[in-house]
Amino acid sequence: MPTESLRARTALCALLGIEHPILQSGMRGIAGPQLVAEVSERGGLGILAGLLLSPEALRAQIAEVRAHTRKPFGVNLWLHPTLQPPARPSAIPSDALERAQAELNKIRALLQLPVKSEPPAEVADTIDAAFDVIVEERVPVFSVGLGDPGRERTARCRAAGIQVIAMATSVAEAKLLEAARVDAIVAQGSEAGGHRSSWLDDGAADGSVGTMTLVPQVVDAVRVPVIAAGGIADGRGLVAALALGAQAIMLGTRFVACRESLAPEFFKRAVVERNSESTLITRVYSGLPARGLRNRFSDEYEASGAPVLPPLLHTNAAADIYAAALARGDGEHYPMLAGQAVGLIRDLPRAADIVDAIVREARAVRV
Repeated sequence: MPTESLRARTALCALLGIEHPILQSGMRGIAGPQLVAEVSERGGLGILAGLLLSPEALRAQIAEVRAHTRKPFGVNLWLHPTLQPPARPSAIPSDALERAQAELNKIRALLQLPVKSEPPAEVADTIDAAFDVIVEERVPVFSVGLGDPGRERTARCRAAGIQVIAMATSVAEAKLLEAARVDAIVAQGSEAGGHRSSWLDDGAADGSVGTMTLVPQVVDAVRVPVIAAGGIADGRGLVAALALGAQAIMLGTRFVACRESLAPEFFKRAVVERNSESTLITRVYSGLPARGLRNRFSDEYEASGAPVLPPLLHTNAAADIYAAALARGDGEHYPMLAGQAVGLIRDLPRAADIVDAIVREARAVRV
């Protein structure tokens, strides 16, 4: 695909103010200021993970990105209905809490952690305050995961000169996002790593529709630009996405395995070493469906039949396990969210080199 053709088919780049049609997704625990600035400085769009950050912390991270690049970047927030507001620990049925903690206590015993029976800590209700920071700071792009921003939020963004992109896993969700007047829609296929952006139909959270099928359906259903996500890790994936009618690609798993990623080293190594068959979609890490690398935690919790607690309260319930696993370099009890693109990743380069390689590979493809 010649350079001229690549540029001609990516008008979305002009809208977002970027050189290359490559977006790095704002995965929590992965996308910090260094990674975001590196991707944006190289001509893509880096997206900062804003989930659960306090307004002060988010403002500080935005400032850090701006200290390293003057290029456009984004901030991602989750707008899932169950998080507005988050469920209270007191709302967890006692039987569900007891059974969940019993299973987690088996894992705690393996890690020599104290037994727990109490409810998990509350989930911080930061969405509205974080959105206010995004608008006040006039972040160039507001990236929405797991939800509909609604016309009121998109209108506030438009007034502040902020572009809005939002994720959908179905045509129905894409149509609602278009009605909310977002500027672009990310069509997330089932191959994608991290949390499923299913928010309209919980039954779609199993990721049954792949990228190759979903993207052209969304392109045909809406008039705003579409960005392809799921199972893409190289220039061939970019060319395929453009052929399907998308105007850009969003990558998460590929940027997990780079030097600037916040992922622990054992997580990065696992992404490089595993194959596409080693992932699964599960609720056992956070309470929401997410694709990650299968490990002992996911296998044993799934097999136990123990209930999964409400979104992010489940994360808080297992927080001591995750912290201990992180400290020990234990990938068997740590949530390593990644997609089926792991089968395409075999190195740990700089983020800038990933952007360069994708553009170079795409230009070399002949279609």
